[in-house]
Amino acid sequence: MEVLDRLSHLMGDDLSANYWYEGYCLQSGDLLRLPRTLLAETIARDLMQELAHDELYSREGKMYGILLVEMPTGERRVLKAFSGLLNGQSVVDCWVPPIPGREQVALDEAQTLAELDAIKQELITLNQLPERQLYDTAYQEFEQQLQVMSDRHRQRKYQRQQKRLLLSEISQTALTTALAQLEEESRQDGMEKRRLKQERDKVLQPLEEAIATANARIQHLKQKRKSLSRQLQTQMHAAYSLMNFLGQSVSLQQLMPSGLPTGTGDCCAPKLLHYAATHGLKPLAMAEFWWGSSSQDKIQGEFYGACTERCQPLMGFLLSGLKSHSSTLDFGSNVIYEDEWLIAVNKPTGLLSVPGRYLDSQDSVVSRLRHLLPDGKMLAAVHRLDQDTSGILLLAKDRQTYSLLSQQFQQRQVYKVYEAVLAGVVGTDAGIIDLPLWGDPKNRPYQQVDWQRGKPSVTQYRAIAKEGDYTRIKFFPLTGRTHQLRVHAADMQGLGVVILGDRFYGCTTGVSRLYLHARELRFQHPHSGATIHLHVKTPF
Repeated sequence: MEVLDRLSHLMGDDLSANYWYEGYCLQSGDLLRLPRTLLAETIARDLMQELAHDELYSREGKMYGILLVEMPTGERRVLKAFSGLLNGQSVVDCWVPPIPGREQVALDEAQTLAELDAIKQELITLNQLPERQLYDTAYQEFEQQLQVMSDRHRQRKYQRQQKRLLLSEISQTALTTALAQLEEESRQDGMEKRRLKQERDKVLQPLEEAIATANARIQHLKQKRKSLSRQLQTQMHAAYSLMNFLGQSVSLQQLMPSGLPTGTGDCCAPKLLHYAATHGLKPLAMAEFWWGSSSQDKIQGEFYGACTERCQPLMGFLLSGLKSHSSTLDFGSNVIYEDEWLIAVNKPTGLLSVPGRYLDSQDSVVSRLRHLLPDGKMLAAVHRLDQDTSGILLLAKDRQTYSLLSQQFQQRQVYKVYEAVLAGVVGTDAGIIDLPLWGDPKNRPYQQVDWQRGKPSVTQYRAIAKEGDYTRIKFFPLTGRTHQLRVHAADMQGLGVVILGDRFYGCTTGVSRLYLHARELRFQHPHSGATIHLHVKTPF
C-alpha cells in the first residue's frame, strides 16, 4: 500500500510557520517544535479538493491531516491521515495506517463493542418504555380533572359563604338545618376529591413502579458501559506502541500512566508522526483540518492545532529526536519599527496577535516577541488583528506606553487603513457603513448586526479597482470591533459582498488565506509627540 504521495510541481518552498506543534522532550526538557507552514496548508487544501469530489468523505465530520516529510534521498513526499475510523474502517488504501497494537486487542475490542452496542440498544428500549408515555398521558388527564374539580369546588365554596351571610335573618331551627346542609355539601366535595386522587394513584402507581425499575436498570447499564469503556481503553493504551525520532518505543499506558481520554492515539498527528518515525522519514511540516459536517466547535475547511486532551500530552515524546525550531528568530524580520518604548510588526496571516486560552493556541506575535526581545516580558499588544488578517500590529514595551497608546485608540485618534479583496462586485465606489455589531456569547467569535444589543461600529470604504469578478477595496475603520470589516463587508445591510477567503462569513472560494491586510497605521508617539506613519506592502 503506497501512502507516500509525491509533491505537486506547482508547490513552492515556503516553510514560514503559521502555527507550531510543540512539546517538551522528556529527557532533555528542551522545547521541540514542528511548524504548520503555508506550504503544508497549500498541500492540505489540495487534499480538501480531493475530498470534496467524493461523497464518501462527507458522510461524517472528522479531522484529516498531512505531514510533509523528507526521505533519506532528500526527496520530499506527503503523508495523509484521518482520525479514528473512516466509514467504519481503520485501514484504507493510500492513508497512513493506525498505530500498531489495535490488532492485539481486536477480539476483545470486537466483543466489548458488541456488548456496548447491546447496552446502547437496551438503553434506547428502556428510555422508550411504553409506560412512560402512558404515565405522562394519565398524569396530565388526572391533573386536568383535578383542576376542573378544584375550580368547581372553589365556586361552590364561595356560594356557601354567601348563603351563610344571608342565614342570619331566618329562625334558629331553619338556621341549624341550613348550616348542616352546607357542611354536608362541603364534606361531599372533599370526598369527591379524595376519590379522584385514589383513582389516580391506583392507575399511576404501577406505571411509576415500572418506570422506577427501568430507571434503575438504566443506571446499572450506564455504570456497566462506563466500566467496559474504561477496561477497553486500558487494554488499548497498553497495547498501542508509539515510536519517536530517537527510536524509542513505548506504550500509551507507559507514556501517560495517569490515564488518557478515549481515542488517544487515533488522532491524525500521532498517526502521522509515528509512521514517519518508523519509516525513517524526516518531518518538515504538518497541517490538520476538519472536513465533513460541521460540529459545535469545528468548521469544514478550517485548520486546527493539536487537540488539548489527546494529542498535546504526546507531542513532547513524538517530536523527540527532531532538531529544535526557533520561530522567534525567523520572526525578527517582521519587525518594521522599534524604539525603547514600542515595537510594530508585520503580522503574517494565520498567527494570533496574543496567546489564546489553551495550550494549543499559545503561538502568537506577543509570545514570539517575548522570546526574541531581551526586555520583552512586559510586552503587550495595544490592539488586535484577527488570526487570519495580516498587517501592522502595534505593541508597547511598558505599562505607561501601553496606557497612552490605548487612549489614542479608544479616542479614535489613530488612522488605520486596511486593504481587502471582495469576492464580488460592489454597487458603490465609496461610502460609510454604520452597523452596530453584537457577539453572541454562545457562538464566539461570530459577530452579527444587531440594532438592539450591538455596539456602534463605523467603517469608511473606497473601492480601488475591479479585478475580474472581484473588487479591491480600502477600509478606514473608525471603530475597532471584533470582525468589524468582515461583517460590514458580508452583511447585506453593508456591502453585501464577503471578503475573499472569509469562510467564517460565507465565502466558498477555495483560496489559501483571508484577503484582508492592515497596510497603514498613523499615530502620535506617546513620548516624543512625533507623528509615526507606518506602511507595509499588501501581500496579495
